[in-house]
Amino acid sequence: MIRVVYRWKVTEENFATFQDVWSRTTNHIHDTVPGALGSFMLRSAENKTDVLTIAKWESMEHWKAFWVADNPSQMTGMREIGERISVEAFDEVDDFTRP
Repeated sequence: MIRVVYRWKVTEENFATFQDVWSRTTNHIHDTVPGALGSFMLRSAENKTDVLTIAKWESMEHWKAFWVADNPSQMTGMREIGERISVEAFDEVDDFTRP
């Protein structure tokens, strides 16, 4: 398993729209892209414009197949609302979170 951390800058006035578009986008990717296991969103408590979306993938190969050209078309709506600052993949070592 891997986790991919996307860092975004989203203005406060655009946050609700960004959250709505992200929700539809991440669920569509999860439902239609092999290896996609969903995502969650975090927003900085100190700087409301800092947003992380963290996706879970079955493997690096699955994510790379999705991430062709570093600009997946499924994420266009999010990029129109927020500025994607960075993307970084991490191997999942352990996960003790509970549902």
